[in-house]
Amino acid sequence: MIPIRDNQPSNCIPVVTYILMGINLLIFVLQIQIGFNNEVFFYSYGLVPAKYTVPEMARHFSTGNQFFSIFSYMFLHGGFLHFIGNMWFLYIFGDNVEEHFGALRFLGFYLLSGIISGLFHFILNPVSMVPTIGASGAIAGVMGAYFLLYPKSRILTIIPIIIFPWFVEIPAFIFLGIWFFIQFINAAGSSAGSGIAWWAHIGGFVAGLAMVRLNKKLPQTGSKEKIRQFTTKKHTPRLQMIVASGSPDNPDLYGNINITSIEAIAGTNKMVTIPWGFYKPLYRVKIPPGVKQGTRLKLSGMGKSMQNGIKGDMYLVVNVKNAI
Repeated sequence: MIPIRDNQPSNCIPVVTYILMGINLLIFVLQIQIGFNNEVFFYSYGLVPAKYTVPEMARHFSTGNQFFSIFSYMFLHGGFLHFIGNMWFLYIFGDNVEEHFGALRFLGFYLLSGIISGLFHFILNPVSMVPTIGASGAIAGVMGAYFLLYPKSRILTIIPIIIFPWFVEIPAFIFLGIWFFIQFINAAGSSAGSGIAWWAHIGGFVAGLAMVRLNKKLPQTGSKEKIRQFTTKKHTPRLQMIVASGSPDNPDLYGNINITSIEAIAGTNKMVTIPWGFYKPLYRVKIPPGVKQGTRLKLSGMGKSMQNGIKGDMYLVVNVKNAI
C-alpha cells in the first residue's frame, strides 16, 4: 500500500518536519558523494549493537562515537528508495503530529522515537555486527502517534493490482494497523542479519503511542502557542478531498470545503477530488471574494445520477478557519 495523502487538515506549517526532511536530504547528498558501499562510514555512524557489547569491536570506537551513533544512525539511508520512502511517510504523517505536540516537543518526540526504536533493536540483537541505519524507527513513532490521535482520518492509497493502480481511501487506523501487523509478521520471521530492522519499527511505533499518553500529563510551557503565531497557515491546501453525503432518494449531495479567513476576504481557487468508487476526478472550484462562513457553493451536475435519468448537484458548505 502506497499512501498518497491524508484528509486530516493541518492549520500550521510543519517547520520541524521540513527541517528534519532537509537535514536528511543534506546527509543523503553527502552519502552520494561518499558512496553507499563505504563500510567505514556506516560502521562509524550507524547503530551497531556489537560496538557496545563485543569488546573486540568496542575498542575501535570512542565513547563519544558510541553516544553519537545513537542519534546519527536515524539520519542515514541505504539508497534512493529507502530515503524517498521514509521522507514520504514523514511528509504525510508528520504535519498533524507536529501540530498536536508543538514544534519543540515534536522535535524531542521524533528524536526519542528514533532512540527508543534503536534500543528495541539493540535489546533483541545485542551482538549484531550489522549497522542499522534509517529514519524508519523515528517515523514509525510518528505513525504510532497518528494512529492514536487521528484514527478516523482517511488515507488516499494506491494498491497495485498486478499492473493496474487501484485508488482507495482507507481509515487511518486500518492503514496503520495493517502496516504494524506487517512489521510484526516480518519481525517474527526474520533474523538479525535480514537487512531490515523490523523490531526497530515496532519499537518506534509503540514509543509513539506511549509518548502521546505521556504528553497529556506534562505541563504546558506556552512555547507551542508562541511559535504557532508564526507558523499558522495563511492558506488551506489547494487540493482537497470532499466527503459527500446525501439521502438515498435525493440526487443532490453535500460536502464541506475549508478556507482561511484571508482566503474568504480575497477569494481563491481550489481543486477538489470527490471519491466515486475506483476513480477520483478533479474539479476546479472558484471561491468568490467576501464569502461568509456557511455559504453554499453549487456544483451543477456533480450529484448522483438517478434511475429516472435525473442528475443532481453538489453543494459545498464553506468552512472558514481563522488565520493569524
